[in-house]
Amino acid sequence: MQISALPAERTTLWHNAVVRSPADPGATALLTRGQHIVWLGPLADAPTADLRVDLGGALVTPAFVDAHVHATDTGLALAGLDLSSVRAAAELLKAVAEFASGLGPEAVVLGHGFDESTWGASQTPPTAAELDRAAGGRSVYLSQASIHSALVSSDLLALAADAPGYDASGWVRRDAHHVVRAAAFGQITIVQRRDAQMRMLRHSASLGIAAVHECGGPGTSSEDDFTELLRLSGQGLPEVYGFWGELMGAAKARELGAVGAGGDLYADGALGSRTAHLGEDYLDGERGCGHGYVTAEQVRDHLLDCHRHGMQGGFHAIGDAAISTVVAGFAAADEVLGTDALRDARHRVEHAEIMDKRLIAAFVEYGIVASMQPAFDRLWGGEHQMYAQRLGVARSLASNPMGQMHNTGVALAFGSDSPVTPLDPWGSVRAAMQHFNTHQRMSAKSAFAAHTRGGWRAVHRDAEGVLVPGAPATFAVWRTPAGLSGTLPSLEQHDELPVCVRTVLRGETIYEQQ
Repeated sequence: MQISALPAERTTLWHNAVVRSPADPGATALLTRGQHIVWLGPLADAPTADLRVDLGGALVTPAFVDAHVHATDTGLALAGLDLSSVRAAAELLKAVAEFASGLGPEAVVLGHGFDESTWGASQTPPTAAELDRAAGGRSVYLSQASIHSALVSSDLLALAADAPGYDASGWVRRDAHHVVRAAAFGQITIVQRRDAQMRMLRHSASLGIAAVHECGGPGTSSEDDFTELLRLSGQGLPEVYGFWGELMGAAKARELGAVGAGGDLYADGALGSRTAHLGEDYLDGERGCGHGYVTAEQVRDHLLDCHRHGMQGGFHAIGDAAISTVVAGFAAADEVLGTDALRDARHRVEHAEIMDKRLIAAFVEYGIVASMQPAFDRLWGGEHQMYAQRLGVARSLASNPMGQMHNTGVALAFGSDSPVTPLDPWGSVRAAMQHFNTHQRMSAKSAFAAHTRGGWRAVHRDAEGVLVPGAPATFAVWRTPAGLSGTLPSLEQHDELPVCVRTVLRGETIYEQQ
């Protein structure tokens, strides 16, 4: 019997470009076959190809990875009620009323992004009763910028009356927030959810992002939300790597299709809602150190459970007290598993904002990947913004010490935590370069690597995130209005950021500017 030969994969020569590659810093062209890069170098030396694509002098770089997102929330925020520019309670109520007027009587008003720390002297938000009136009696759920607290209408508030974090004003935190969030998002239809997820992934591709890490779990998203998003992965869209954050949930995470049992597995809350667990008191509002949600013993047992099931583990931990608890759990797991096993797993901590030398050393020792968001410092760091209000200037300037962590050898993976901060990869690279604390600034090269190769390495895909022969053909093509600095865009503070004109994932164009 004669067996027909398989058709050869088509080759494409991408040329007239500045190609960022360690294999050939002067490359102006690359050749792809199927899903892989097979050659790069000067155009004069290029092999023949089935198709030639002139990139018009554009910059070609590895595509970005956003290492911490919430896809459905982001999609809803892109099409919904954006409260990030609101600067007073009255403005918030006006925005709710205008948005609600375009909805049906049974619809829920979903909004995101209010940040009362930007409201000046009066930072008291509207009450549930005021939201009821503004929304014409509709259910209202408005997440604070951190997504760890929300303003809600009276009907949703009543559902959480017995839960920790309940407040009669309608501003709920902790368990009460999880209750009302589940109720509000439970009113979203399957079609709405899919549309939101598609919108988010398409928007990501338009920004040169080829992969995202979705952080789900109880209190953050439903199992259906999580699995439906994973089914969209790579279907002409960015790839999705899911982390399911449920304590002792490694088997569940695997069943759901996750790559890890971590992400939004909360060791504490957030600085914006005063629920991050700190070693010293908050300085504004109600005094106290926030809330820790796990013990060192639970951290240890969760890590052991992850190793039994061959899963990557991790925790959301922002405050130094919460991170100390997580590190103590790692030390206890080390006594059972050994340091090499922990390091090989590349367990993660999301955010890791309030760190010190002892904690940084522990991250290095145990090989913990720090999934960090440079935009947090840009939006809330320094001497005059939210962190300074909550923590004081000294702790604010010491927060998000990504430069120190990088220099000490901590593996970094950058992301946005969208919709907490916008999907904005070049903005995040620049934020790491322009940290309010000059001692914490990173070079453009290191920050870019954390937002590209760092994201791939955080999911054990070590061959990705670099343009060399044999590597996946995953790259982004950029127009760079501010010019270049070597094979990276100029990213000075007031430079116009690059514009994505094409995103390619494993040889397939998933975005092209029209």
